[in-house]
Amino acid sequence: MDLREELPSDRQAVRDVHLQAFGDHGLVVAELVDTLRDTITPQDGLSLVAEHDRKVVGHVMFTRCLLDAPRRLVDVQVLSPLAVMPELQKRGIGSALVRHGLEVLAERAVPLVFLEGDPGYYSRFGFVPGGGLGFRKPSLRIPDGAFQVIRFPEHEPWMTGTLVYAETFWRHDAVGLRDPNAW
Repeated sequence: MDLREELPSDRQAVRDVHLQAFGDHGLVVAELVDTLRDTITPQDGLSLVAEHDRKVVGHVMFTRCLLDAPRRLVDVQVLSPLAVMPELQKRGIGSALVRHGLEVLAERAVPLVFLEGDPGYYSRFGFVPGGGLGFRKPSLRIPDGAFQVIRFPEHEPWMTGTLVYAETFWRHDAVGLRDPNAW
């Protein structure tokens, strides 16, 4: 398996990974990725793919968001989304993508990376619940345990506050869980 930055020619393959990995929610995630891709620059954000037999089988994206800290706004990253082709899940592809992305971001002096996800999965990378560390989630629809953060050496104690997602996440209604039974 090879890990590398996403290329323009990977666009459809990445879309297919998300469509298959997320089932009924796949179209929302694929469209989110298509829009977020335009916000990634060499300095801000990261989009990585995993290749197996020269085929894209996994993808992870990190995008610039803000932490509304008392002293000032702080540039942070959000890990979202992560997807692996269903038939290749539970083989370490997603873990490899996350670890590689975190290494790159730590080298770029990013202070914090946030995510919404399963604590049982993401704790292996050093993510912990954000609420107990002085961070506030951007939506009440995010379960407390799913709101997670990893602190890098560039993090300073005053960097606490509310995570502010990029507008793209809101536009695609990709923040927190929607109640399918809500009116």
